[in-house]
Amino acid sequence: MNQTGQNQQFTIATAPNAQQLLDQWTASLGQVLESMTDQKPEVRWQPGSAPDSQQDPLWWEQPFSIGPGVAVWVAAPRTTWEHAGTVTLKAAGLETVETAEARSTWIEILGQSLSAMARSIGSVLGREVTCESGAEKPPGPEPHESASVTIAFPGSPLDPLSIAFSPKLLAILAPGGSTSTAEGRDTHPGSEPEAGKAERQRGIPPTMDLLMDVELPVSISFGKTQLPMKDVLKLTTGSIVELNRGVNETVEVLVNHCLIARGEVVVVEGNYGVRIQHIVSRQDRLRTVR
Repeated sequence: MNQTGQNQQFTIATAPNAQQLLDQWTASLGQVLESMTDQKPEVRWQPGSAPDSQQDPLWWEQPFSIGPGVAVWVAAPRTTWEHAGTVTLKAAGLETVETAEARSTWIEILGQSLSAMARSIGSVLGREVTCESGAEKPPGPEPHESASVTIAFPGSPLDPLSIAFSPKLLAILAPGGSTSTAEGRDTHPGSEPEAGKAERQRGIPPTMDLLMDVELPVSISFGKTQLPMKDVLKLTTGSIVELNRGVNETVEVLVNHCLIARGEVVVVEGNYGVRIQHIVSRQDRLRTVR
């Protein structure tokens, strides 16, 4: 059976998994932007076409470790990626932002959200899926299903993005879709192509170098409590304030007021320290972002 011919028949409207994937990706993109900018944008998608070429869009091709031709393309108008990259770097403490820095930062933001998309695809297939090496590249001339994505920061709506699905990815996401590759080999749950392993082992992306020297405040929370104003006014030297954490419970490690880890208090050469015992999940970290 001609797999390519079948791919042409699938659309976002006929592939419920594709709609769910877009819901999860837009939510992830919003979370990444919120964690990096200290602003909470509203991110939504709807069926749409590619962006106007006059908007000077930045295309990013992101293949996945399922097989050749399984990819998405995201196009961001210049005004959108410049704004997102600039507010991210200014939130990190940079006073002036060069266009190249904003561009690289946008690609890093996009990369984090697309990694979440890879995990979402993996949950559909019941196997691990990772991002392979992406590139600044538009889709080819063959038909692609697209959706329009709007990002609205408080008081600053941006020109919409466009995301295009390859026919092979839509075929996989369609009900009863096959994960056969172009070479006729079926992928199996638990398998991971070498390209995907290499991408995962690359470490910190080069664009993160822009943020690596930014200093962040690190604090330790031993506990919290709430007091009526009348009790606060009574506090004097020697007063004891009881916290909500026992002496044997772990303390919280906060970076830039965001919960990162929990650990136990130790003494190192006469100074207090914390031995990390648990790194909190990404969901828990996002819930503590201010």
